[in-house]
Amino acid sequence: MAIHIVEEANRCLHCKRPMCQKGCPISTSIPQVIQLFQDGKMNEAGEMLFENNPLSVCCSIVCNHEGQCEGHCIRGRKDTPVHFSAIESFVSDLYLDRMVVERKPSSGHRAAVIGAGPAGITVAVKLAAAGCDVTIFDSKERIGGVMRYGIPNFRLPRTILDRYAKRLEQMGIKFRANTTIGGALEIHDLFRDGYESVFVGTGVWRPKTLGMYGESLANVHFSVDYLADPAAFELGDTVAVIGVGNSAMDVARTALRRGARHVTMYARSKHVSASSDELAYAQLEGADVVYGYAITMLNEQGPVFKKAIFDEDDKVVGYEDELVQESVDSTVISISQGPKNKLLLTTPGLEGNDKGLLVVNDDGMTSVDGVFAAGDVVSGSKTVVHAVAAAKQVAEAMLAYMEATPADGEACELCESARLEGRHMHHVHNTEDL
Repeated sequence: MAIHIVEEANRCLHCKRPMCQKGCPISTSIPQVIQLFQDGKMNEAGEMLFENNPLSVCCSIVCNHEGQCEGHCIRGRKDTPVHFSAIESFVSDLYLDRMVVERKPSSGHRAAVIGAGPAGITVAVKLAAAGCDVTIFDSKERIGGVMRYGIPNFRLPRTILDRYAKRLEQMGIKFRANTTIGGALEIHDLFRDGYESVFVGTGVWRPKTLGMYGESLANVHFSVDYLADPAAFELGDTVAVIGVGNSAMDVARTALRRGARHVTMYARSKHVSASSDELAYAQLEGADVVYGYAITMLNEQGPVFKKAIFDEDDKVVGYEDELVQESVDSTVISISQGPKNKLLLTTPGLEGNDKGLLVVNDDGMTSVDGVFAAGDVVSGSKTVVHAVAAAKQVAEAMLAYMEATPADGEACELCESARLEGRHMHHVHNTEDL
């Protein structure tokens, strides 16, 4: 590994206009990081990565590098691109163990973070670095969100997330596990208890359905449920996966590793939405892909399809009349996810769009004063790095919002009265609102 990444670093041209950085959703300073690496300044390189992306070590593993940094590398036009992911993984992993956590003096401000996924962790780290008292609430027992409960351990080792949990604790970030906001506790309770701002990073955990006969049968499952706890499922020897996205690849590889002998993924067209790397891994491990099969229903024997008719450009122009019945032990539906609606149902004034995603302004604030959101719960299902990038910007807006309000212990009588009544107010208030 060491020889490999040194060779990769030496292949970097240190472009004055680094296309790799432009291709990165969070604008990682790739040439500068590589230069620090070449100079043997590992801690400085790691600190630069962490400051820009607190989840750099995770992104170095799970990002779609071919479509982002490495896919934009100038060397890739005539040669193979510089594999920055390998360099980033080495440096970030080293820094996660070596970093010295220094707590900033308390600013007196308190913030609540709902959701311990990529967006929530990012906001918590940034707010804590500014001296805020931060508590993360999550419905699960461990931090990580989709990184822990949606990405298989063989792709992103849980030990990395466990190391993150220790770092968050050292930063003074508190974690309240197995606590669903929108259940026994609601957002107004957080404001009542002195949190000045709330961040929502709850992700998308409601599986999208096909809306057709058979989805409630015992041999049919959803990918988001399966990936959260594969050990709870007995899929059998033959498995059909409806969908060809990255989650479908994770399902296929997980099923094969857990004993399934034949796993087939079905695509409506000839397009695969998963990255070519993930598709290649799934096929290498034994998964098959069938193109041009549109699901029509499910029964106890398995899925039933219509075969697509393609034109010369491989576009679907129709379907054959005859139905195709596939015989499998289990079917896993993997066609993306949407947000759960507990917060919308329990938070007066909180607005969502027609897909149930939270509506925010340019600063990431929702329709409720003091409540911010970012990540999949706003954008829909995207990647870890996209969630981190959006959360970074929202953290800055939250800091500005809280700095415009009195810090803990300085609240005026009007604000305190409002809190006791379960209402939240920005300090720049109108007494008529009381």
